[in-house]
Parts: sequence; C-alpha cells; structure tokens
Amino acid sequence: MRVIVMFDLPVVEAEDRKAANRFRHDLISEGFVMMQYSVYYRIVNGLDMAKKYENRIEGFLPEKGQVRLLLLTEKQFANMKVLIGDISPQERDISGNSLTSL
Repeated sequence: MRVIVMFDLPVVEAEDRKAANRFRHDLISEGFVMMQYSVYYRIVNGLDMAKKYENRIEGFLPEKGQVRLLLLTEKQFANMKVLIGDISPQERDISGNSLTSL
C-alpha cells in the first residue's frame, strides 16, 4: 500500500517558504520520496501503518495551504500511467516488492 501526500503551499512570503521547506523536510525524514514536485509517497504495510503516518503528518502540517493524503494499493499504484516524461529514478528503484532500508 502507498500513502501519497499532495500539497499546494504558499511560497510568496519568506515565512511561508520556510514553512513549506520544513514540511518537505519533515516528509522526507518520515521516509517519503518525491514522485514529482509537491507529490510524495511512502510504502506502508496496511491500514494501521498508513494511519500512523497520517497522524505523524498531522503533527507537522503548515498553517497555510492545502495538503491531501491518498491511500492506494500496490495494484492501483502499478496501474498509474505516465502520460508524458518518464518515471523518476526513485520509482524505478523502489517498488512494493522490494525491501528498502533508510
């Protein structure tokens, strides 16, 4: 299962840029990988673990902007089609069938 975090955060003011960067760094420290700009994902083992990361993300949300969380099974994620461009090197290296240690 994959937890996907999508966000649109303001970056006009210096304080907002700092909050947006802090949010990205917090996602990365929780093991999320950037799929494309403002879209991060993490592989989890089931709904309990997904809920754990949802709670963690709620703990470091920025005050402004939009943040959305989506859960996809590996089969749903595998059915995603890239319409233009190529998949990222991280997606090529990390799959639901591989074990990755950080």
